[in-house]
Amino acid sequence: MAPADLLGLAAYGLRSRPLRAVLSALGIAIGIAAMTAVVGISSSSRAELDRALAALGTNMLTVTPGHTMFGEEAVLPDTALSMIKRIGPVQSATATGQVPDTAVYRTDKIPAGETGGLSVLAASPDLLPTVGGRLARGSWLNAKYPTVVLGSTAARRLGDVPSVYIGGRWWTVTGVLREVPLAPELDQSVLIGWESAATYLGFDGHPTTVYTRSADALVEAVRGVLAPTANPESPDEVDVSKPSDALAARRATNDAFTALLLGLGAVALLVGGIGVANTMVISVLERRAEIGLRRSLGATRGWIRTQFVAESLLLSLLGGAAGVLLGYLVTGLYAVTRDWPTVVPWWVLLGGVGATLMIGAVAGLYPALRAARLAPTEALTG
Repeated sequence: MAPADLLGLAAYGLRSRPLRAVLSALGIAIGIAAMTAVVGISSSSRAELDRALAALGTNMLTVTPGHTMFGEEAVLPDTALSMIKRIGPVQSATATGQVPDTAVYRTDKIPAGETGGLSVLAASPDLLPTVGGRLARGSWLNAKYPTVVLGSTAARRLGDVPSVYIGGRWWTVTGVLREVPLAPELDQSVLIGWESAATYLGFDGHPTTVYTRSADALVEAVRGVLAPTANPESPDEVDVSKPSDALAARRATNDAFTALLLGLGAVALLVGGIGVANTMVISVLERRAEIGLRRSLGATRGWIRTQFVAESLLLSLLGGAAGVLLGYLVTGLYAVTRDWPTVVPWWVLLGGVGATLMIGAVAGLYPALRAARLAPTEALTG
């Protein structure tokens, strides 16, 4: 029997009992839609959780100078940042450097001792993306000119000033930062460009804090090589922060979500499979006369078996496709109302239809075998 003929025969078998076929497909669709929606909503929720945890810096590590064996404060090499950027799993790295013996003032009339507790830091151009910082107003630093960006606390203490006085020179204020939860030391700092610090303030180029972002799964591995990479000659003189506790919580949450999704998906597929099997068994019982007539006209047992399996597959395909579409729409609607990203894994869309077909084939196999075993005389007289 040609595939087109088989498809038409399967479609005819379903059309001959449209109400039961629609109800059966609807049952399958609801089960698959429930699976897709639950997985999609859970995945969207996990994406929102991941976004919130990422804001906590779960994959950020900091490298700072430690102490020498004599108890003196160590110094990071000026090559530390460039060396750290060569570590494969490191996604981004940036640095700040303390400009020593330098204070910032609103005007040149303020006594030298009244610094307000603010520090002056040389900053790499790519500082903000790595530490998750954002500008409250204005623009970022111009590396070649004497410009500054104020931390949120520094801006409150200095007031709304167009320029500040640093190292005997006026520096133009180009921007103000929002609070930076991942690097609170920046809040009470005045940031200047790395090159500007070297040109106008004699900055020696040695970083005092290096911020790194790494792939979540490799944070611990990166931490193990940061010290010897930053200072190969004296790795014991380098301090590296510990991974955030939120990283462990994030992994535990992902494991729990994965187990939940697998369990819910299995239940939904089981329900759909039972619905298909029930429909096909009843169909065999109701169509005994049709089966007997086909057998008496020369249809082989293989043809009868193939016909019922094809009907089961077609019924499952229609229900599975409708269920996946419905589940995706429900997920999108719910995610929009909660201001979440809409995330439905591709394996759910393909797996929902594919698994339904597999369940449909298994569920329709017994009714198909039962129909094929009926003798023509038994079917016609039954």
